[in-house]
Amino acid sequence: MLAANSGPAVAALARQTQTIPIVFASVLDPVGAGFVASLAKPGGNITGFSAVEPAITGKWLELLKEIAPEVSRVLVVFDRANPSNAEFDRLIEGLAASLNLQHGSAAVADAAEIEHAIDSFAHDRGGGLVVVGGTIAAAHRERIVGLARHHRLPAIYAFAYYPRIGGLLSYGVDGVDLWRRAATYVDRILRGTKPADLPVQTPTKFELVINLKTARELGLQVPPMLLAVADEVIE
Repeated sequence: MLAANSGPAVAALARQTQTIPIVFASVLDPVGAGFVASLAKPGGNITGFSAVEPAITGKWLELLKEIAPEVSRVLVVFDRANPSNAEFDRLIEGLAASLNLQHGSAAVADAAEIEHAIDSFAHDRGGGLVVVGGTIAAAHRERIVGLARHHRLPAIYAFAYYPRIGGLLSYGVDGVDLWRRAATYVDRILRGTKPADLPVQTPTKFELVINLKTARELGLQVPPMLLAVADEVIE
């Protein structure tokens, strides 16, 4: 019995075995990544819980515009090696025009590429960041948050650990909840259920986290209604 969190971790395990059950707790697009045949019928030794639904991309843009109305262009930062991340970027590109936002992409693989992309983007005014969840972004989250604050770029992130270290705001799944749910699959498999018989489940619990201190540093007035619906406000 194996359990994994990210897409790259699941991919590494899948290369080693096609028989030992694997449960994932947070994968962006398990079908697109080739881990399962479909959400309803995984069809192999892998199943689990997806981390993000495609519809969330529109929510990211709406929240960014709501907290920072002056943003007129966005840079989507995502892992170049993750095909799921690229798909989310394409979805954001399609939605940006409806919100009068210019779209730019930063497909990155290391800290140097992250720094170059954000530094270059920050040369013009009206910019904001959308940081899609992924292994590279997570590994360099302190650098990304630091660059956003240095350049005074409003940024929305896919996971709550970004605003908890100084990012402006995040909207995404509750990671702890995903692992709790994944544990139920581990239990069922250990009791004899086959992974192929356990459908991949999509997120049911999302959280909005706002760092009010960072908003003040950026000169942003957070709308009261946004504060009222936030799951966590960091002073």
